[in-house]
Amino acid sequence: MPFLAFWRWSWTRSSSQLDEKFGGVSMAPEDVLDRTPNVLSRDQQESYFANGYLLIEQAIDGPVLEKLRAATAQAINASRTVSISDATWDLETGHTTDEPKLRRLTSPNDYDDTYWEYASSPAISGILTDLIGPNIKFHHSKLNFKWSGGGEEVKWHQDIGFWPHTNFTPCTVGLYLEDCTDDQGPLGVIAQSNQGPLFDQYSEDGEWVGCLSDDDVGRLDLSKETYLPGPAGSITIHNCRTVHGSRKNQSERPRPLLLNAYAAADAMPYTVNPAASSKYDQHIICGSPARWARHDAGTCLIPPDWSGGYTSIFALQQEEDQPTM
Repeated sequence: MPFLAFWRWSWTRSSSQLDEKFGGVSMAPEDVLDRTPNVLSRDQQESYFANGYLLIEQAIDGPVLEKLRAATAQAINASRTVSISDATWDLETGHTTDEPKLRRLTSPNDYDDTYWEYASSPAISGILTDLIGPNIKFHHSKLNFKWSGGGEEVKWHQDIGFWPHTNFTPCTVGLYLEDCTDDQGPLGVIAQSNQGPLFDQYSEDGEWVGCLSDDDVGRLDLSKETYLPGPAGSITIHNCRTVHGSRKNQSERPRPLLLNAYAAADAMPYTVNPAASSKYDQHIICGSPARWARHDAGTCLIPPDWSGGYTSIFALQQEEDQPTM
């Protein structure tokens, strides 16, 4: 056997033995597809890997939704006493005591246990094992609102630039707490952009803006622009490389979207978690912790140092001042 071929064989064999010994199964897409799915169909798995997203309508049942809606109503009511955005409350312009406009509740899992019960439930981990493998950890959570009559857009961006990891298994699971129609600003994605380049999300002046430049948007295949409306209880899943965003809410009804980010246990963060204050950061929700990090090939954008504070993508893209914490 030629030396190089032997080296590759030996490395692969040793790596496989280490994975088996320490319980951390390395899960590239082809590895996931070698396993029998638990919840999803094979078509759903293959669609996610090919296109970078998945929509599962009415995946979460009524009782769970009702508990989450009640917790959300309480949070909105509590925001009436808040007048300045901070690490928990991100307020939209025009927010008042009488007409609260909570743009984002950061780390809702820490705010109310109801959110964490859902985020760590078998219903979610069962789906994720079919996409990123048996060992899964939590990264962060947020609850984004788009209030009626023009709730703010989210410009095209990629998540991995905000919270880079050693591999590209991180994904975000969104849950529509209410019915979401096309005019409410549902999640939009560029299908198959997960297989394309990673974009620079800094401005020409070197300032982090958290979105693609106009030139880079021009490089996207906008014929693959896809929006994901769905009835209450539907979940969206998009990969960390997938270019995504959302339009303004032009309807008369708000659009609350609960978002939780996860990664394979062997995906190690390079930088400070924007929601690092969460007590659930790096919590294993399924399987076992990893003793070996897995590295995907290629480069990855590094964001600014978030340890000094971070409000939201809305504040970044709208060029609002970030708080000092």
